[in-house]
Amino acid sequence: MPMNIATALASLDVGTLFVIAICVTLLLGLFLLFAWQQERMAALGWWGSAYLIGGASGLLWRFGDSCAPAVPSNIATALLFVAVGMIWSAARIFHGRAVYWSAMLYGAAFWLGASFSPAFAASAASRIVVSALIIAAYTFLTASELRQERRKSLIRRWPAAFVPMLHGGIFIFPVALAALSPGDDKLARGWIVVFAIEILLYLVGTAFMVLILAKDHSVRAYKAAASSDPLTGLLNRRGFNEAVAMLRERGGKKMVAITLLAFDLDRFKSVNDRYGHAAGDAVLQLFAKVVRETLRANDVAGRLGGEEFVAVLPATAAEAAIAAERVRTSLEAASVCCDGKRIAVTVSIGIASGAPTAAIESLIARADEALYRAKENGRNRIEFARAVPVAPEPAANATIRTHQESDAVHDAAPQSCIA
Repeated sequence: MPMNIATALASLDVGTLFVIAICVTLLLGLFLLFAWQQERMAALGWWGSAYLIGGASGLLWRFGDSCAPAVPSNIATALLFVAVGMIWSAARIFHGRAVYWSAMLYGAAFWLGASFSPAFAASAASRIVVSALIIAAYTFLTASELRQERRKSLIRRWPAAFVPMLHGGIFIFPVALAALSPGDDKLARGWIVVFAIEILLYLVGTAFMVLILAKDHSVRAYKAAASSDPLTGLLNRRGFNEAVAMLRERGGKKMVAITLLAFDLDRFKSVNDRYGHAAGDAVLQLFAKVVRETLRANDVAGRLGGEEFVAVLPATAAEAAIAAERVRTSLEAASVCCDGKRIAVTVSIGIASGAPTAAIESLIARADEALYRAKENGRNRIEFARAVPVAPEPAANATIRTHQESDAVHDAAPQSCIA
């Protein structure tokens, strides 16, 4: 930092800057807690609580000697580390990850343990460096959690990760500063002012960034609820059509073909009749789980009604047949339990392929025709739709893959079941 800038910054009232930062922190904490009450999103509650704890830490650090002389000075700093650890945990909760309690409290525990060392307590430089490293570590962890969110666009994900990384980078700077400029009190005071201003900007920017992410999360949750089947979690008819349109838009001219898979659970009515609707629902949920685990992330799967499921894959018929076979064999190997008995279920699959611009209704009709043939030919098998003739001549015979298996629904001795 040039000397004239350091002198200008050193002339600022550091105490006033920190009082402003404390007030802003407390207000933002209350604001985030209010948002948590409105949205009922746990991450907002954690973030708001972290801000309030951080504000309380600042109050103790700034006015502890006069207002709370019985509170040791190292407690205020430990509370600050708890706050930054909670912000990291809030980022984890926001993305549905578990809280690492020991790691969240490690910075505060390390600080309190080090404070019992007379050498550490007497060295201001050591305390500054350790504090900077702890805060930087937590902010980098926060940035890493936000960076792992893949559902947002790159434009939205970039500032969410960059802001904490910048904050952590600034807090690492005292480590180099202590080594390069020992004993320069004016330079050190100038950087303290930089920290105060940067903390203020970071707190405000992060709070609004979190609110934007929370709003985006809520919008996506409402949209997912409107486009998803509540029983299986797969897309409903409306969501399926929208997802297929997006798939075509993303694929553009790169897509060679799209293939539709039509699924129908074999003898599903007998499951409901023999074991009840609860068992039938469990079978539907099992199949949805198999579909999610065997199809690719960019494949679109949905439930159109009852035991009728469909999926659209940006692939040729041969490639889609491999995916369909994975679904068929995985479901055949799985089962649900009802009253201690194993209920096995199988699926028949019809496959229809076409150009990327082919109408979905046409593909569904062709796949359904292939599906009916799979039912007639023994169930638990895959059938291809007959090729659409390009001239008025007899269509070529469709390639048929046969998988003759035992009855789709049967009882067996109790054994381990896949939920």
